[in-house]
Amino acid sequence: MPQQALDAAPGVPVTPPAGPGGAALRDQQAAFNAAQLAMAVLDHDGLIVAANQALGALFGSDPAQLATEPAADLVDLCHDSRTWAAYREILRGRSDRIRCTRRLKQPDGQSLWAEVTVSPLPVPHDAGSGGGAAPSRALLSVADVTDRRELQARLRHLQMHDPLTRLPNRALFFERLSGALESAAYDRTGTGRIGICYLDVDGFKAVNDTLGHRVGDQLLCAIAGRLAYCADQAGYGRRGHHLVARLGGDEFAVLVEESTGTEQLAELARSLLHALQQPFDIAGQRLSLSASIGVVERTATGTTATGLMQAADTTLYWAKADGKSRWTLFDPERNAHRMTRQALASTLRPAIERGEFVLEFQPLVGMGEGAVQGVEALVRWRHPQFGTLGPNRFIQLAEEEGAIVQLGRWVLAASCRQARQWQLEHPDTPIFVSVNVAVRQVWDSDLVADVAGILAETGLPPHLLQLELTESAVMGSAGRPLQALQALSGMGVSIAIDDFGTGYSNLAYLSRLPVSTLKLDGSFVQGFRDDEHPNPADETIVEALVDLAHRLGLKVTAECVESAQQAERLARIGCDTGQGWFYARPLAAEQVSALLSG
Repeated sequence: MPQQALDAAPGVPVTPPAGPGGAALRDQQAAFNAAQLAMAVLDHDGLIVAANQALGALFGSDPAQLATEPAADLVDLCHDSRTWAAYREILRGRSDRIRCTRRLKQPDGQSLWAEVTVSPLPVPHDAGSGGGAAPSRALLSVADVTDRRELQARLRHLQMHDPLTRLPNRALFFERLSGALESAAYDRTGTGRIGICYLDVDGFKAVNDTLGHRVGDQLLCAIAGRLAYCADQAGYGRRGHHLVARLGGDEFAVLVEESTGTEQLAELARSLLHALQQPFDIAGQRLSLSASIGVVERTATGTTATGLMQAADTTLYWAKADGKSRWTLFDPERNAHRMTRQALASTLRPAIERGEFVLEFQPLVGMGEGAVQGVEALVRWRHPQFGTLGPNRFIQLAEEEGAIVQLGRWVLAASCRQARQWQLEHPDTPIFVSVNVAVRQVWDSDLVADVAGILAETGLPPHLLQLELTESAVMGSAGRPLQALQALSGMGVSIAIDDFGTGYSNLAYLSRLPVSTLKLDGSFVQGFRDDEHPNPADETIVEALVDLAHRLGLKVTAECVESAQQAERLARIGCDTGQGWFYARPLAAEQVSALLSG
């Protein structure tokens, strides 16, 4: 549209030149005034030069009265610095176009959403005939997009809310969480803290399974209502906002922005738990349930949405593992232990292949003559990151991860090789090696074949190998475990029950097991520590156990012997061998060799 066609403001008579060019200009001016899109021509200062009828109607004004009005004030182009800067560049002829959305107020008090566009107008070829550069001009257009925005808002609401409970869903929860963390980074007037209560309904699946999903859905709606009420009550009068969301299934979360500390979150968790413990009347049924809640509260700085939810999820797991129907606060130390456990689990199998495991040996000493009769092999993990780890840090983990068979086979082979070396070095005083065997080694592998193969490979005589199994693993054994024990005993391998007295204590069953030794649990020996005030009950129990074992033809080893007084009294009672720090701490293989040579 040639610029001179719009040089005059609407309502001011303009006589276009005669001829075809003048007719074209009249047509363009008529089209500008009659256009349904609200438009205005701006000068290089941003003042309205000409406005059409649609723009006047939009603001309830005669188009002529809008002349010389600053367009930036009319459509709020000063709303943010970035838009304002881009707008100024267009007025200077240095930019192509800007587009933004603004909420504008109409004369009747109603507001509308408008899409505002500002673009430069082309300068006519003859505009600079009088010498000098022609002043730049711009075209402002304002489109009413209220219907579109409202539709988008409705669609977004459907997209961001759970259709069943009408609560915000996971997507909106994470959006609000991310926004709260971002705001805390630059808002210095608030607490700068954030909290989450992550909740899972205990036993909800049973409701669906027994009463049906319709009742389950009604219950979820009732739960949502109680959670929302508690959050509203807890957030009333506080600066922070409480957002309740359904994350999926029977999982809910409450986001506390601008939290004041762990006590606020603990108070909220207690109220949520109390609210859900009250009976629900659903479809003629009175239902009682509870929930497990993980609580996390921390400084927002340096925290990510993902990290915060991972912490909340971990804490929820702790609440369930600790017995359900409770809330649990995030514990960094406990989490560090969990992370370490995960790191160990992921590197356990490769560590066996890399040779990171080593053995130490604790002597088993005859209580009569005080000579070393054998050693117990104790595995250690020389972890490149966490240092040397004892078996209490990884044996249970190896059982859970299924690596215990591989690790146990390595321990057995390494122990037998070392015992064979000691036999060759000291043929006149051979000692046996005692190796712990996990229950899964009996069930998940051919233990008999493994032992036979290792003995054949190392050349160790079977009578110099003793296998230790826990009392709970041995007592009541039947089928494959019992057959394996009988086969090993038949080969000449000794079988010992470790930590005896802490498990089933089915003494009558001992006579039917191919066991040669009982190792009394260290808890029995603890009663022998105080020589001035001995515990007669402990001594009576140990004396009875030793007497019974001897009557069954079994030897008895006392574990955790720490003093000469304990050793003397245990020997007097009749224990055959002792093991503990009084005799020696776990030793390296070469230290055992030196002990045998001495």
